Amino acid sequence: MRKLIFLALTGIAMCFNIAQAQNNHNKVYDFVSVQKQPAYPGGIEKFYAFIKREFKYRETDNKNKYEGKVFASFIVEKNGSLTDIRIIKSISPETDAEALRLLKTSPKWEPALLHGTAVRVRYHINFKMV
Repeated sequence: MRKLIFLALTGIAMCFNIAQAQNNHNKVYDFVSVQKQPAYPGGIEKFYAFIKREFKYRETDNKNKYEGKVFASFIVEKNGSLTDIRIIKSISPETDAEALRLLKTSPKWEPALLHGTAVRVRYHINFKMV
């Protein structure tokens, strides 16, 4: 009887572990909790060069002289694409729209790694709008 109870409990534990592993498949990690953080191809300096090169000031931005830092967050997916892009700190609706456009058109990043496997990571960044 004890062996039967032991086998039943072991089976339940195995099912629980399998369910947890399946849930971790889509888990979004914080960028500090992974072994290799996601990276823009060529490094963060290249990312800021991309922002500077591709940023387009609209006429209303020039007239209103919006300046400052936009804070954004996004998920770097396992394939390097950026999803769930959010503006955390805004300057203006116009600069927010431009920041979203830039992040949506960004080349794919190198994904984060945890135990040698690509994982989804929430990344936070800020860039200066002048």
